[in-house]
Amino acid sequence: MAQRVPSTDLLQRIAALEAQVATLRRTGWERDELPLWPTNFTAMAFGDSTAFSTLWEGVMSPRTASLSLGLTLVGDQVSGTNTGGAWQVLFNGLVVWSGTVLPTFTVQYASTVLDLLPYRADSQLLVEIQTRRTAGASTGGRGGNGGSIGLSPRFARLL
Repeated sequence: MAQRVPSTDLLQRIAALEAQVATLRRTGWERDELPLWPTNFTAMAFGDSTAFSTLWEGVMSPRTASLSLGLTLVGDQVSGTNTGGAWQVLFNGLVVWSGTVLPTFTVQYASTVLDLLPYRADSQLLVEIQTRRTAGASTGGRGGNGGSIGLSPRFARLL
């Protein structure tokens, strides 16, 4: 079996180490996507309830340090009345990120990086994305209960 004699030249050894570090840095940029599943049958999940309801969810084993999450949100308009609302992201039933949907009938984008370190010992982590209607029409609209809040994840990357 052939044996390799390590180089004694310092510059060659430094060059080899730099190449190895560059390779490690490139592999550190690889990201895994967390699949999130809609809880209804539409392409973009809509909710018209005044209580929080889950529109997207996924279960994972948290083996990374953080979750980079991006959302797309939009209100509704019923007979000239704009609908606003609120949304929240939950880990195992606890709210870890939340915000509002402005009653302006415009698309909004939200993104953040959520810390997964407190959940690393858990074998399963339930990730839920919920929304509710807080302002707008009370009748008509998509489901008949007034305006709807549309919510869709743009990305969910495990870092």
